[in-house]
Amino acid sequence: MDASIQERINVWVNGNYDQDTKDAISRLQNENPDELADAFYQNLEFGTGGLRGIMGIGTNRINKYTIGMATQGFANYLRKTYGNEEVKLAIAHDSRNNSRFFAETTANVFAANGFKVFLFESLRPTPELSFAIRTLGCKGGVVCTASHNPKEYNGYKAYWNDGGQLVPPHDKNVIAEVEAIKDVNEVKWDGGSANITLIGTDMDAKYIDMVKELSVYPDVISKQHDLKIVYTPIHGTGIMLVPETLKRFGFTNVTIVSEQVTPNGNFPTVNYPNPEEAETMSIGLKKAKELDADILLGTDPDADRVGIGVKNHKGEWVLMNGNQTAVLAFSYMMEARKAKGIARPEDMVITTIVTTEMINEVAKQNNVACYNVLTGFKWIAEKIKELDGQKNYVIGGEESFGLMIGNQIRDKDAVSAVALMCEMAAYEKNQGKTLFDKMIELYIKYGFYYENLISITKKGMNGQKEIADMMEGYRSNPPKTISGAQVTTLLDYQLQQGTNLATGETWKIDLPKSNVLQFITADGTKISARPSGTEPKIKFYFSVNTKLEKKEDFDAKFAELENKIKAIIEEMNLKN
Repeated sequence: MDASIQERINVWVNGNYDQDTKDAISRLQNENPDELADAFYQNLEFGTGGLRGIMGIGTNRINKYTIGMATQGFANYLRKTYGNEEVKLAIAHDSRNNSRFFAETTANVFAANGFKVFLFESLRPTPELSFAIRTLGCKGGVVCTASHNPKEYNGYKAYWNDGGQLVPPHDKNVIAEVEAIKDVNEVKWDGGSANITLIGTDMDAKYIDMVKELSVYPDVISKQHDLKIVYTPIHGTGIMLVPETLKRFGFTNVTIVSEQVTPNGNFPTVNYPNPEEAETMSIGLKKAKELDADILLGTDPDADRVGIGVKNHKGEWVLMNGNQTAVLAFSYMMEARKAKGIARPEDMVITTIVTTEMINEVAKQNNVACYNVLTGFKWIAEKIKELDGQKNYVIGGEESFGLMIGNQIRDKDAVSAVALMCEMAAYEKNQGKTLFDKMIELYIKYGFYYENLISITKKGMNGQKEIADMMEGYRSNPPKTISGAQVTTLLDYQLQQGTNLATGETWKIDLPKSNVLQFITADGTKISARPSGTEPKIKFYFSVNTKLEKKEDFDAKFAELENKIKAIIEEMNLKN
């Protein structure tokens, strides 16, 4: 075994670690040395969003010790930042295996450092954590979750005092403090239990009150209160707030998918607890068909992502992709505010660089300022902070099935998204239409944009290098043409530079550095390449567009765009 790996193993075998951990190391040494090497070949990286990884023993795994050391590093930075000022923190967790234990570990370490800790009494959605930080005047917070990852994973997301995830300079500064913790003996593990306060139902009530205020057409809900809604929490935290929120909105005909109602970190009915996946939503779809429902909604384990299903123009059930969901929500908020007379000249919406360009077009035609930021809701939160006092934030979102509606939270929120999507469905039904009918109308009005993405995983010790090599290849030798169209523009967010590939002209991209490349062709096609910051994978986003003159042409135009993306994927030889 590599000497550096063996050295890390020896530290754990001989150090201040519990006996169960040491016994597990011994078992792996005898039974699976390759897995042991993978568990110790590096320190699990505390990235700009925190930690995410497979649970287990080792420096490259999520466990009590990696969580504790991360928390101590975060605590050290908070103390350096705020000195003797009182520091309050909120801690939440999802339904994953060990999430409660990791949340309590986090709370204990913060409390032992002298901070006042508000720990949710049981599992809660991630957006409620963001809301609690702002409501309680906390300096930061943590939620223990791995979002939509498989059951083997868990994670640790760190938040700042605005309720958003860490952004510069705090992200890099916290990382430096975490990396400075070299020994578990530097962690203050206990001794501060008096500093921990449990929170729960009171915060739930305040949160639901806030979401209820987002409703634009409560009068329409009164008319369509019996809208047939099917909802699945996919064994996650959504069950804690979504049903009550829908009830408060006035909906009276909500069916919860019984097979997936109970929180369970093994996610027994799905392979992958992600509402983006058709397989994950299949039980809900079956129930929606049985009931002839109007809308199906599913939330991921920490209830920050939402997937929706509706009947299409042929009466067939389909799942909307994240871009379509975002377009529906953005257009509803802009158009509804205008119709109700509550739109303001300083209204703004915020989207991300890999999300559909259609949102920019919707905002343009509605005379609403639209800002494009890097991928991740922390950048949406940062833009809100930057423009505070100048602009009125209405809605933000991105293609990853995430929306952030209203000004009271700073992370993506599937609870409010579910409520607003149901209100939108009620609004359209009140006019004899479905959300799919509305989507086609939007395509005719603003242009038919279609997007897809593929995710390529490179596992093991060489995975990250393979991804880095792939990005460097695209960066140094961008494609000349894509699908027969000339690549006219290269946007390199790592170099913060845009390049006109025909003339060689360059310009500065006024966004923070991020390892993202975008190729834009003469016909408006956009391809984005973006390595994940938390997993050994790289995502490719594809966006194509055309004109749709009338709804009868929808199927033919859709097939045309879908085939174009398939051809691009094949042309670029993108596969695992």
